[in-house]
Amino acid sequence: MYDKNQFQDASFIDDAEILGTLEQAKKLAADKGAVRELISKARECHGLDHRDAAVFLEITDPELEDELYSLAKEIKERIYGRRIVLFAPLYVSNYCVNGCTYCGFHAGNCNMFRKKLSMEEIDQETDAILALGHKRIAMESGEDPVNSPLDYIIQCMERVYAYKNSRGDSIRRINVNIAATTVEEFKRLKAAQIGTYILFQETFHRPTYAKLHPTGPKSIYNWHTTALHRAQEGGIDDVGTGVLYGLYDYKYETVAQLMLAENLEKVCGVGPHTISVPRLREAEGVDIKTFPYIPTDEQFLRVIATLRVATPYTGMIISTRETPETRRKELDLGISQCSAGSCTGIGGYHKEIGQPDSPDTAQFKISDDRSPDEVLTWLCEDGYIPSYCTACYRQGRTGDRFMSLAKSGQIRNICQPNAILTFKEYLIGYGSDHLKELGEKVIAKEVERIPSERVRELTKERLKKLEEGAQDLYF
Repeated sequence: MYDKNQFQDASFIDDAEILGTLEQAKKLAADKGAVRELISKARECHGLDHRDAAVFLEITDPELEDELYSLAKEIKERIYGRRIVLFAPLYVSNYCVNGCTYCGFHAGNCNMFRKKLSMEEIDQETDAILALGHKRIAMESGEDPVNSPLDYIIQCMERVYAYKNSRGDSIRRINVNIAATTVEEFKRLKAAQIGTYILFQETFHRPTYAKLHPTGPKSIYNWHTTALHRAQEGGIDDVGTGVLYGLYDYKYETVAQLMLAENLEKVCGVGPHTISVPRLREAEGVDIKTFPYIPTDEQFLRVIATLRVATPYTGMIISTRETPETRRKELDLGISQCSAGSCTGIGGYHKEIGQPDSPDTAQFKISDDRSPDEVLTWLCEDGYIPSYCTACYRQGRTGDRFMSLAKSGQIRNICQPNAILTFKEYLIGYGSDHLKELGEKVIAKEVERIPSERVRELTKERLKKLEEGAQDLYF
């Protein structure tokens, strides 16, 4: 719903400033001493502005690259520890009025089978997602004011929150990724107990944006680019951003992404809660060979490391768009959240096995089709602690409250024990025998790493309570 009278000043995305920043960054990147000064500055965990961060995108010295990657890993672990938060997307409708040429949902895709979930199907999907062990979802929908208006999205949210499976488990946090809208509608989402409002810019380059969004409400660049500002004005203090890497030059997009984060902090007082880094993938009716800007794995990893050291306080998210091999490398450079067992189609979680002829409803093709149990096994083997924690949202640690804890490094003292407790809960309810054996060893090790003796002992007590049948324990 476009309203020309509401905030939509996107002038902070300054094309000349971005190009000038990248030109200057090339010069500075050739100075080893200057780069090392920036690495030392980033190590203080106060973040970097877009001008400083751009230098890391331009370095060519392998030694400096290794130092950057080592720092990205160090910063992530200093703030969040070794915990990785798990979630699943839930696509409720693929009806869409936009003409986005890179998306399988686009209005002109006649091969896409259109569907939206009924409330009974929402129950089925929620049950199937809970059976995978998930407690946090990202609700997704195409933009269609007739078939999937905000009333429908809120009804879906209410239905998901109300559902309990046979174990009494329920979804504890719903993040929402839907189209840019008005302050009034963001207030309604807030009242519906949204977690984080997520909106990807796709591309910040205005000519490319216009070319790839020829029709529909999403074609209005300024309205779309300022949606997170309006969301915060509407009371949603946790917002998430991201670009779709592959639509335009990755260096340009990363600098612009940081400019958005800076402007949110300046105008709203709080920067993005999360930054996602999706990369363009194949989709029904989309020929990715026509997109010449898809970054290589090496370039993509540089982006992730740069964003991590520039915005140390943000959660960074990867999806199943990436292969298991790439996801392993990305986790080592600062990713703190990842999806597992994902389905990008409508109604795909509860679909019966052996239905190859079912019509395609997926937004894009995934590259990591491992089950959550397999993903968690992998995380444990690589030294991470899986987490299903949703405590911050329910304890009111959002917005500036969360940021103060993240920027001071104190959030780790909460994240670590909550990761342990929620992983234990997963093992009891949904873990395979192999994962249970492996997971218990990880938990035992992580408990002893809790720095506070009091929190360590409380965590041990709560672990025993979980074994005795308690659920949903957190700090």
